[in-house]
Amino acid sequence: MFETIDEYIASFPRNVQSVLEKLRQAIRDSAPEAEEAISYRIPTFKSNGNLVHFAAFKDHIGFYPTPSAIEAFKEELSDYEVSKGTVRFPMNKPIPFDLVRRMVSYRVKENLDKRK
Repeated sequence: MFETIDEYIASFPRNVQSVLEKLRQAIRDSAPEAEEAISYRIPTFKSNGNLVHFAAFKDHIGFYPTPSAIEAFKEELSDYEVSKGTVRFPMNKPIPFDLVRRMVSYRVKENLDKRK
């Protein structure tokens, strides 16, 4: 069981660690005030509630920006396997970090709006 995102990332091979660190930084870029946590046993960013989660698997990186963000960005996500609240980025293709940043920004605003 991991207590920090650092521990989670360190448990993977170097090539996967590199991708996870870049993903973590992309999330940080759009949500610098977000708190890092482990929730549901995976890396989680919180800001006025859960913001996004991510996780590494054998063949993909799972990114969990909630169903509302999947819906809001569904056209841009059309090249990826998606389900209700999940995007699967294949390990053999570059992750669209700019899209990740925009999705995280969307989630930050959404959580702020919910709070008001």
